[in-house]
Parts: sequence; structure tokens; C-alpha cells
Amino acid sequence: MRSRLMLAACLGWAISGAAEAASAEPVKVTIDGARRAAAVTKYEYGMFIEPIGGLVARTLWAEMLDDRKFYYPVVPAALDTPPPLNAEGRPGVSYRKWRPIGGDDAVIMDKAAPYVGAQSPRIVVDPATRKGLSQAGIGLAKGKRYDGYVQISGDAGAQVEVALVWGPGPNDRQVIALPALGGDWKRADFNFTPTADAADARLEITGLGSGAFRIGAVSLMPADNVRGWRADTTAIARSLNSGMWRLPGGNFLSDWDWHGAIGPRDKRAPMFDHAWSAMQPNDIGMDEWLDLTKIIGVEPYVTVNAGLGDANSAAEEVEYLNGPATSAWGARRAANGHPEPYGVKFWNIGNEPYGWWQIGKTSLDYFMIKHNAFAEAMRAVDPTITLIGSGAMPDQGHPRGTKENASLESVAPKFGTEWDWTGGLLAKAWGNFDGISEHWYDQPEKRPDAPADAELMEYARSPSNQVRMKAEQWKIYQQRFPAMTAKKIFLSIDEYAYFGEVNLKSALAYAMVMQEMLRHTDFLTMAAFTTGASTMDITPTAATLNTTGLVFKLYGEHFGAGVVPVAVDGDAPQPEPRYPVGFNHPKVRAGSPTYPLDVIAGLSPDGRTLKVGVVNATQTPQTVRLDLKALALRGAGQKWTLSGSSLAAANKVGAPAGVSITPSAARPSASLVVSPVSATVFEFPIDPRGR
Repeated sequence: MRSRLMLAACLGWAISGAAEAASAEPVKVTIDGARRAAAVTKYEYGMFIEPIGGLVARTLWAEMLDDRKFYYPVVPAALDTPPPLNAEGRPGVSYRKWRPIGGDDAVIMDKAAPYVGAQSPRIVVDPATRKGLSQAGIGLAKGKRYDGYVQISGDAGAQVEVALVWGPGPNDRQVIALPALGGDWKRADFNFTPTADAADARLEITGLGSGAFRIGAVSLMPADNVRGWRADTTAIARSLNSGMWRLPGGNFLSDWDWHGAIGPRDKRAPMFDHAWSAMQPNDIGMDEWLDLTKIIGVEPYVTVNAGLGDANSAAEEVEYLNGPATSAWGARRAANGHPEPYGVKFWNIGNEPYGWWQIGKTSLDYFMIKHNAFAEAMRAVDPTITLIGSGAMPDQGHPRGTKENASLESVAPKFGTEWDWTGGLLAKAWGNFDGISEHWYDQPEKRPDAPADAELMEYARSPSNQVRMKAEQWKIYQQRFPAMTAKKIFLSIDEYAYFGEVNLKSALAYAMVMQEMLRHTDFLTMAAFTTGASTMDITPTAATLNTTGLVFKLYGEHFGAGVVPVAVDGDAPQPEPRYPVGFNHPKVRAGSPTYPLDVIAGLSPDGRTLKVGVVNATQTPQTVRLDLKALALRGAGQKWTLSGSSLAAANKVGAPAGVSITPSAARPSASLVVSPVSATVFEFPIDPRGR
């Protein structure tokens, strides 16, 4: 064993000079070009997305108004009723509300003949006092055009105008008079171009005169929206080359009926999402979700509702998306403006049905019956689809309110029990799935008793241990169910995140997650990060790639589809964490045997380029001493270094980038220097014959 590990074992890295001592000796890294894994698929860098209250509405969707179909009554703030707690006991989502203008009782909620949903606002006007409603809290950019419309009806004597107000002065507004009203609902369009930036603008719809008017639905979007989606955030999403996005949920899905979100958008009734205790206007249905995947250039991965949903509804959804226009639901799709089938390949049955927090949560045995029924019905419609079952390995399950830093030894008795939903699929649903999904979430935690480098190292390694734990358990399943290998059952980690801060420190952790996933491409072929919008810093008027997004950009561009991982060895195994903390952290040792560095390597699809990824989660430079087997460098290369000025450095809208990817030349050498607190990718031309 090397002197660096002996020193670490004796002193526990508890001396201030430990990092300096480590950096004095190069880290030996052996790369064997003859030992190759399965090529990286384009689905390794996928994204997951679900509404979660206003998450999508405030990030990717272009609509600027909350509750645009008036699910909530238009009342003064004092009369608001807070939403109930969600399934996990957290407060529900609050929205910007419409408020009455011209008196607290100026707006009557008409339930007799609403335009959509349960109610529509009705305003009785008079000649002297302007009455109506308004919504504040709208973000605007100077000089940018905003297009809107209102579905409206009323008496001819009601003179209605719409105003966008972005400041206190008389010139800080734009007012548009609407055409004369009639008894039938009609759409009235308008547009505005503010002359100043604003964070708290408001839209007002008011009237004077005689009689009354009613408002059915209102919309306001930036004029540059792409079929309802934001131009800026979707452009950034497209730059990530994610391969696939899993949608539309998530916990939300188990309480959502897709049938209610097709057809004309304004006529879709809003619904209440009990999973997140949030109202959803149902503006984003399956056609909009599938359109998003086209806009950002990815494949859709659709999850069907197996919470409160049923197998027949799932089969109808398959037909709506994949059936010919001559089929019953394919004809409905064509009538909605999409004559060609979407051809969705990947389908997931249910979301976390094992979880106590899940709507429709049930027992393992019952859900296996349900899964099989769903699979049979869905494949009867389209036999070509790839079905992914909702699994959960034993480390995932523990009683509510408890925490477990699971080890392979501690979870061994749980295999084959109610805690083993992945094993349940393998034992009781064989033949009714092609892959199995797993989810994990980790929580960044401080380690106040640890020296600086040890704290950083264990913080950065924590989430990659979640990946390693899944991989180790997968190997156990392959031993218990040998047919998995022959049938090429694959693993899809289609929800994961390291919740908390988004900065250079967390970027190092995500880089280690990427590298750990790339070590298991023989079976881990899909992954979806929670969420696609979480790769960006987003305001109402602008967006930029954040530090997490930079990690996906770095690895997606250099270890993307077709890259063939090759074996990395060393003589410095990753040590066991010495400063455990309170969240659920698996007791495994992710990473390469090249401590304190984490190293991966791969060959380009044409076999002419060696790629080496190195994460240095120490605060000192490190030197890599390469030992190449069955590989020969042919000349100078390049490197790309993701780093910043401090661990807290971040990328925010309107500020200089605190973290960036810097390209530079790399000399062909047996020794490579990597910067402190960095993730670096080296690329060198090689002789494809290995000599």
C-alpha cells in the first residue's frame, strides 16, 4: 500500500498538512485499453421534469400569469384560504392571486355558466368607478414585446380595457381598449412593450359604463415564445444534449388524468394536484410535453399514472401518442393538430408506488398484479414499446420517520421482502418489462468536525455512493436472477439529485456522480436528473446555465453517446468515510482506486481519442502519473477544466460567471497536473491499433 494511504490511515487525515503531503506524491493511474465496457448511450444524461406547483410554469413554460382560468375566487388577500398540506405534511404551493379593483366585492364568481372549470369572474360596472381585477408580481424586460389575450363576454354598454403597469408614474403603463362586447365568449388579443424593466408589474382588466362583463381565461406570454415554451430556457436545455427527458411526473402524475389536458388549451379545466397541494391550470398536456421534447431535441420517456390511474387509461395514452390516425385515440390526436404518431419508445409504469408519500400507494403483491395488467394492455396497443418497471432496491426502503446509512450487509435480509420492489418485479412480473427504474436523493450536509479537505471530499463523494450502492445491489440481482443478463434487463436511474446549494462545491459532487454512472454502462443505460430546469439559474426574464448544468455540458460533450469506457486501476482505494452525518448515506466506497482523485477513462467512438476525466476534490493541485496498457498516445491534446474562484462560486443571471469550463492545450506526458477543486477532461489522440 502506498505511503499516502498509510499516512491517512495512521492520522485519519486530521492534520492540516495532510493535503500537502498527498499532493507531493503523484497519483498512479493505470488505464487498460483492452478492458472495455459497453458504450455510453445517449440516454445517460437525461432529465426528469414534473410540474411541482409552479416549477415548470415559472421556468420552461412561457405563461406569465398564475391561475389564468380562475380556479381560486377573486377576493382581497384577507379572505384567501391557504392550500392544505401536501402528502408529506409540507405547506401547499401559493400562487399570485387575482385581486378585485373598485371595491372588495367588485368581482362575483359566476358558477352558473363558467367559461371553463367551476367558475368565471363577473364584474358589474358603473360610469363613475373603474371595476375589475388585477394580478401583480409579473417580471418584465424593457423593450420586449408581450402578447396576450382574454376570453371575454358581456353587455354592449360595458367598456373594457386591459393595462400593463410597470411603475408608479402615469407613463409607466400601457392601456388597450377592447372591442365592443357581446353575449357570446370571444377572444380579444392585445400586446404590450414596456419601456422599463420591472419585477413587480401588474396586469389590470377593468371596465366602466353599464351592464357587466365576464372573463373566462387570460394569457400573457413573451412574444418570442416557442409554441408556448420559453425561448431562452429551452435553448439552454437544447444545449445539454440530454438524449431523453422523463415526463410528465413524478408524484404529480399519480393524481393526474391526461384525458383532461388535451384539446383547446383554454377549455381544459384546472385541477388540484393533491400530491403537491397545488393548483394546475392543465395548460401542459401530452401534446405540449411531446412538443417540448421536439423543441429541445430529445426523446420523450413517458410515465403513466399507476397511482389512481388504470390499465385502460394507460393503453389509451399509448394509442393517443403512438397510434395511427385511423385508431380511436389517434384520431383524437389528429383532430388536436398532430396527425403523425409521436412514436414514443420508452414507457414507465407508475411512479414510486412503494412510497408512503405516494397517492395510490399499495402493497408489493397488489402492485405486481397492477403492473402486469398495465403492461399487457399497453403492449396490446403497441408491442414495440420499451417498458420500464418502477423498482426500489432494499436500501431505498425504511419505515417512515427513520434514517438508515445502509450497507450491503444491513440490506441483505430485505431481499425478497416487502422492502424489495425491484426483486418483486423480477420474481412476479418477468416478461412484462425491459428495464427497471430506481430513484435516489441525497442531501448536502456539513461536517463541522472534519478538516477542510476531508469535509470537502466526503461532501463531494456522498451522492456517488448512492450510485455505487445501486450498482452493487444490481450485481446481487444478476446472481439471483441469471436470466437478467441474457435478456439484457437494464437499470434506469430516472430520478436523482443532491438537493441544496448549487455552486462549485456541488458541481464536484455531480461530476463524481457522472463518473460513477459511467463505470456501470453494461447495465446502467439511462438516467434522468431532477429536474431539467435545475440545470439553470432562471428569473422571469432571463436564464443562464448554472454549475450543475456545466457538469452535464462537460461530460455530455466529452463522454457522450458512443464513448467506450475503459478500465481504470490504481493502488489507492477510496477510504471509508470518517465523518458520517444524519441523512441516508449508503456505506459503500464509490470512485476509482486513485484516492484522493476520482478518475475515469474512455475511447471515442472511432477509437482514435483517449478521454480521461479527473475530479480533484482537494484544495491543492494533484499530479496524475499515467500507466497506459494497450494504448499509445500520438501527440498533443487538449483539456477542459471546470473550476472557479471558490467553493461557493456560482453562476447567476446578471452576474459574471463564477464557475466556467476553460479549454487549454495538454502536452502528451506520463504526468498530468489537475487544478484544485476541479473537474477536468483530458483528450489525447491515440493509435487505434494500441501501439
